Amino acid sequence: MTFALDVARSITGQPWKWRGQGADAREPGYMPDDLVTQLLMARGCTRDAVEAHRNPTIRAFMPDPSLFRDMDVAAERLADAVERQEDVRIFGDYDVDGATSAALLIRLLRDLGLTARPYIPDRLMEGYGPSGEALVRLAGEGASLIVTVDCGAQAFDALDMAARAGVDVVVVDHHKCSAALPTALALVNPNRLDEGEEAATHGHLAAVGVAFLLGAALVRVLRGRGWFASRAVPDLMALLDIVALGTVADVAQLRGLNRAFVAQGLKVMAKRANIGLAALIDGSRLTRAPLCHDLGFALGPRINAGGRVGQADLGVRLLTTQDPLEAAQIAAQLEQYNEERRAIESSVQEQAQELLAAQGNRAVAVIARAGWHPGVIGIVAGRIKEAAGRPAIVIALDEDGVGKGSGRSISGVDLGAAVMAAKDSGLLIAGGGHAMAAGLTVAADKIDALADYLDERLSASVARARDDRALLLDAVLAPSGVNPDFVAAIEAGGPYGAGWPAPLIAAGPMRVVKADVVGNGHLRAIMAGADGRSIKTIAFRKAETDLGQAILAAPRDRRLWVAGRVKIDDWGNRPAAELHLEDAAWID
Repeated sequence: MTFALDVARSITGQPWKWRGQGADAREPGYMPDDLVTQLLMARGCTRDAVEAHRNPTIRAFMPDPSLFRDMDVAAERLADAVERQEDVRIFGDYDVDGATSAALLIRLLRDLGLTARPYIPDRLMEGYGPSGEALVRLAGEGASLIVTVDCGAQAFDALDMAARAGVDVVVVDHHKCSAALPTALALVNPNRLDEGEEAATHGHLAAVGVAFLLGAALVRVLRGRGWFASRAVPDLMALLDIVALGTVADVAQLRGLNRAFVAQGLKVMAKRANIGLAALIDGSRLTRAPLCHDLGFALGPRINAGGRVGQADLGVRLLTTQDPLEAAQIAAQLEQYNEERRAIESSVQEQAQELLAAQGNRAVAVIARAGWHPGVIGIVAGRIKEAAGRPAIVIALDEDGVGKGSGRSISGVDLGAAVMAAKDSGLLIAGGGHAMAAGLTVAADKIDALADYLDERLSASVARARDDRALLLDAVLAPSGVNPDFVAAIEAGGPYGAGWPAPLIAAGPMRVVKADVVGNGHLRAIMAGADGRSIKTIAFRKAETDLGQAILAAPRDRRLWVAGRVKIDDWGNRPAAELHLEDAAWID
C-alpha cells in the first residue's frame, strides 16, 4: 500500500493517503495539469463534467421539478391558493433548514400577491414536527392550506387529525420516509421509498432545496394559467441566498444541484438585498461578503439559537422582514441567544464528556442525563462524535422520564435508518432522520435497550468506517507555499463542505517554534520550515488530544509534517494564510 509522504501512522493514529489515488478517481491515462481540475476530479468529477463543476449554475444542474412525486399536485394546490387568496400557513421546523424553507415560500408567495403566515413550534413545549393539535388549531383559525417544511414525513397521527379537520396539508421534506406515508394532499420528498430513480438522485437536498423546486413548479403552473399576463414574474434566483444558508447549515452534501445553490447563493448574498440577512451578517461582525464556511459557523448558529434557547420564530421573521429596524432588533436578539446557547452548551458538553468514559467500546455512544437543555444536545452530540470517533446520541431527560435525543454519525454509518428501525422495534416513542443525523424520543427505561440495539445493529459498519479511516491529502507544500495566493487558487474548486471536502494540505518538513493553548482548549503553534519561512497554525479544541499534547511537548529540533486546511486569517491589517491543523506526523 502506498502512503502519502510515507506516513503509515500519524500522531492521531491514521495513515495518510492521496485523495483520488484509487483506480476509479481519474480516467485512465488522463492527468490534469491545473490544480482546480485535479481538485474536482479527486472529488469524483468526471472529465466531461469538469467545466460544469468549475462554475456550477442552476441551469446546468436543475432537474424538472415534475420528476418528483406529488410535486405537480402540490404546485397546482398552491396556485389555487394564490388565485383564491386563501389563508395559507407555513409550518416549519425550528432549525435553519426549517426557517429558510419557510422564509423562501413566504417571500415567494408574497411576491405572487399572497400573504402566508409562518408557524414554528416551540422546541420545549411542542417538540419536533407538526402536532395534530397545532394543525387543527390553525384550521380553526381559518387556514385552508398548511404547508409543512423540513418536517412531516413521519407525522402520521398529526396529519390524520388535520385530514379529519378538513384542512389540506402539503408536506415538503427531505428526511427518511417509511414505506407507508402519512395522509396528505401531497408529500414532496426525494427520499420517498417509491420515488423514481432520477428524482432519488437528489436525496441529498436539504428541505430548502426541495422548497425551491416547489417554488419553480408553482411559478410554472401560474405562468400556464396566465397569471403573469399583467403581473411581474418573481425572481426565484433572488432567493438563492437563503437556499444557500439552509443547505450549508443543514450539512447537506454539496454535490450536484446543492453546489449550484451555494455557489450562486453566495453571489446573491454578497449583494445584501435581503434586509434580514444583511443585519445578521453585520451582527456576526463579518466585514466582507460571507464565504461558504461562514454560513455554517457564523450565520447558521445565530439563526439556530432562536430555536434552541430563545424564540423559535425569530429566524423566519428575520429572513422575511422588510423593515431594517426590525431586522436589526431581531439580529441583536439572536446574537444574545447565541451567547446563551454557548454557555449552556459548554456546561452540557463538560458533563457529557465525563459520562463518555462509561460507554466502553459500544459502537454508538448513548449518553443521557436529566436537566440538560434539549436545545443544545445536537451540538453536543457532534462534539462527542468528534471526540470518540464514532456515532453519538445525547439525550435530555425531563421530569416525566421521557428523553429527547439527538444523534450525529460518522461517514459510512447510516444512523437515521438505525433510529427508524429502533422505532419500528418498539424501543422509541418517535424517531427519524437521515444518514448523518437523527432525532428521537425515548422513555428513560428504554435507553439501555436502545444502546444495546444500536450496538448490535451498527457495530460492523462502525468498525468498517473506523478501519477505513485515513487522512486524504490533496497537495504538499513547502512552508512558503502556504500563502493567500494559494488559498485563492483552491477556492476556485469550491464551494467546499459536506460531501465536497475542502482541500487538505501537507506542509513541511517543519519544526515547532512555539506552541501554547488559547481560548477554549485550542492549540496555537508557530511552525518553521527549512526554507526559512514560518507559518501560523491552529487546531480547534485539540489541546487535550494526542495531537495537541504531542505538539505542545515537541522538541524544537525534531522535524514533522503537518496537515490541515489553509485559510485566510483576515483579522489583521493584511490578510495572511494560516493552517488549521488536522494531523501531524514525525519525520525523524
